[in-house]
Formats: sequence, structure tokens, C-alpha cells
Amino acid sequence: MDNLLSLVVFLPLAGAVLLIFVPRGNQSLIKGIALTAALAAFTASLPLYFNFEIANPNMQFIERYQWLPDLGITYSLGIDGISLFLVLLTTFITVPCIYGSFGVIKDKLKGYMFSFLLLETGMLGVFCSLDLFLFYIFWEAMLIPMYFIIGIWGGPRRIYAALKFFIYTMVGSVLMLVAIIYLYLHGMDSAGGGRTFDILLLMENAPHSFPLAAQMYMFAAFALAFAIKVPMFPFHTWLPDAHVEAPTAGSVILAGVLLKMGTYGFIRFCIPFFPAAAKEFVPLISILAVIGIVYGAMVSVIQKDLKKLVAYSSVSHLGFVMLGLFAFNSPGMVGGVLQMINHGLSTGALFFLVGVIYERRHTRMIADFGGLAKIMPMYWTVFMIVTLSSLGLPGLNGFVGEFLILLGAFQSNQVYAIISASGVILAAVYLLWMFRRAMYGKVENPANEKLSDLNLREWLVFIPLVIPIVWIGIYPYPFLVRIGPAVEKVIALLH
Repeated sequence: MDNLLSLVVFLPLAGAVLLIFVPRGNQSLIKGIALTAALAAFTASLPLYFNFEIANPNMQFIERYQWLPDLGITYSLGIDGISLFLVLLTTFITVPCIYGSFGVIKDKLKGYMFSFLLLETGMLGVFCSLDLFLFYIFWEAMLIPMYFIIGIWGGPRRIYAALKFFIYTMVGSVLMLVAIIYLYLHGMDSAGGGRTFDILLLMENAPHSFPLAAQMYMFAAFALAFAIKVPMFPFHTWLPDAHVEAPTAGSVILAGVLLKMGTYGFIRFCIPFFPAAAKEFVPLISILAVIGIVYGAMVSVIQKDLKKLVAYSSVSHLGFVMLGLFAFNSPGMVGGVLQMINHGLSTGALFFLVGVIYERRHTRMIADFGGLAKIMPMYWTVFMIVTLSSLGLPGLNGFVGEFLILLGAFQSNQVYAIISASGVILAAVYLLWMFRRAMYGKVENPANEKLSDLNLREWLVFIPLVIPIVWIGIYPYPFLVRIGPAVEKVIALLH
């Protein structure tokens, strides 16, 4: 257990290094190594769940080694109840992403698998880092493979989408780097200690080390980087382009994990580092979250492209997450963290479902389908479960998170809660309308009559995704009891 987190983080990187020595033409070996590395990382992450101390709100599985001691830089890893499930989500969802790409990605397969494994290590490092310098390295490292996944294996406008993704993310990252340097230079000095990048020490001392004005500037710098990554309105415009142009697995990992790095950044850094500034920013963040909820849902209603509809729905769903996090109470923040996981599962599965029919028909236009329930009954079954999960049907995972978020929002500000509740209604409108048009009615297009139902590879992708969707909806206690203590600690830091 002493180096378990390092094992989880770097197993995908080890697989990527192995791929370097495999001939490009040996696609079977490339697939085998990539899938084995992803499965190994997921298997290694399971003890984190089973050995996690439920009542302990502090960081666990801590690893700390001196790296650059003269600069106060350490190699530090650790997780709490907030980051635990984000690590598990990352290792879990990468497996179907890699396996689901078999037979779909044929060109430059070696580079594709290398990029995916490198991306997984970057994402895991972000969620596990307890040193700001190390965190920033992982934050920037994951940008490069995602850029290549979109730019090389994406659609016709992939270069435009990849550049837009890169530029947006880099602008926010540079401002965050400036704030990190300022925090390093002034944070511990004014608290009477030496300079450090240690996140736990900064979390303890930063709130007392800076006046409100300095906290406001640093909060804004961190928040902009994270708001772009969420993405919050009005920084969301890169997301639909990236989703539409990315390959299916790229869209899944983008929605499933990468966007959570933004929401995670708010609850891990912005709120505990700068609590006084966070309270001042509550109205602005909450209003932008509410606008994102309603705007994302309304734009989804008019979409003709299935992938664009799912992409804009992410803006709405992650608006709920931000509303819950900035409710600053236990139900809202616990619901926000849980909804990060729910969104990763449900929206990831929706992108896989869109990819299934795109590979068969090479179109994503809703008008090109109709009557699929008769032709693909198994596909219809999975699509129905995932759609109902996404709109928050009781008994499925989406309901638990949205209920807790709205409960917390009502306790914090009833106006925000009432307006955002309309997003639930709008979600039912665009999701059910999309489902009806694609699944029911007459089969008017002859090309749809020859569509085959789900094959074994696709079943092996969907079954693991559907199980936690149902599990969290029926029995969310194992998740809530682990998230709760860590959230309570963040709330305590606010006061």
C-alpha cells in the first residue's frame, strides 16, 4: 500500500513506453499491451476503494519524497473521499475507451494507444497530486495527448477543434501558473514558514496569509483555468467543437474525466485556498452556473446532430455540479461531487451509443434515423437506460446527484434553485424528444433496415457502464459515506 498510488498513476505510462518498441504493423500486440495496461491500472486502483478509511476526512495512501528540496518541491501523492472516485472513474472508463476503439481506429493505431495511455497518467496525476508543482506538470501533460487525439483521429474540422481546445486551455493554465508562483513566493513567508508547493500546508496557511484583495486576484486566476475546463458559460464554446470532431473514445474520455478536472479544481484549490474570496464570488459563480444550466439545455433542444446535443447537455449538467459546489453546504457539495461521477458514466455511455450508429451509418443527424427500436432492440434497451439516467429518473444515478444539488441550492438560495430546476424539465424535453425521433416511428430510410444490433465487443463496453448507473441509483450509500467526510472538511475550512 505504501506506493499504491504511484503504481496506479504510472502503470498506463509503463504501457505507453512498451508500445514504443512494438512494430507499427503488429496491431494485435499494440491492442493487447494498451488494454492490459488499462486493465492493470484499474485493477491496481480497486484496493483504494476497499482499503479506504470511511470516517477519515484526511488524505490517505500518502506518498511523499523529496524532489527539489531547495525549492520546496516534493513528489507527493494522496487521495481523500473527493478524489477517490475520480481516480476510480478514470481507471474504469479508460478500459472501455481503449477496448471500444478496437476495429474503429485503424490508422496510426500505435500513436493513438500511446496518446490514450499517456492521457490516463496525466489525468490520474492531477487527481492524486499533493504538490502544486507536480499538479501543474500533470495538468499540462494531459493537454498534449488530448490535442493529438482530436487533431489526428478526429473529424473533418479536427485541426480547428484541436487548436481551439489547446488555446483555451493554455490561456487559463498560464494565469493559474502566475497565481501558483505568487502563492509560492508569499504564502508561507507571511505565515512564518519556508516556501513550499505542498498543497496541504498551503491549504492550512493560505487563508490566513493573504488579505481579501490578494485572495480575490488569485481565486480569479485559478477559477478562470478551471472554468474553461469545466466548461462554464461563457467559456464553453470550445467544447461542442472538440466533442463533434473527436473520435468516439476521445469524446467519452473528454466528457467522462477531463471536464471533471475543472470542477475538481474548484473544490480542491479555489475554495479551501481562498475561502474569503470564494464567498465573495458565490453570486457570480452561481449565476453563471444557472445560466449554463438553462442555456445548455435550451441549445440542446434545437440540435440536429446527436453528438452536439450530448455535448451541449454537458454544459447544462456541469452547471448543476458548480451550483452544488458553491452552495457551501453538505447536501449541495456532496451532490456536486457525486454528480461528477454520474455525468462521467451517463454522458460517456451516450457518446458510445452515438458512436455505435455512426460507425454503421456514418451520420449523426437525428433526422436520418427513426424506428431503430424495431431494428436494434438491444441497442434501444441500453439507449433507454442511459437516457433516463441522464435526465435524472429516480432509481438511476442521475437522480441522486441532482436531488442533493437542488436540496443544497434551496438551502443556500431559493431563487437559484427554482431557476435551475427548470433545467431538469428541459433535460427531459431534449432527451426524450431525441429518443423518440431516433427510436420510434416508421423506418423511412432504407439504409436503416439493414442495421445490425449490438455485437459482443459493444456489449462488453456497455455492460460495465450500465452496472454503476443502476447501482448508484439504487444504493448510493457507499459513495456518499466516503465523499461526505472530505466535503465536511472543506466546509469547515470555509469557516
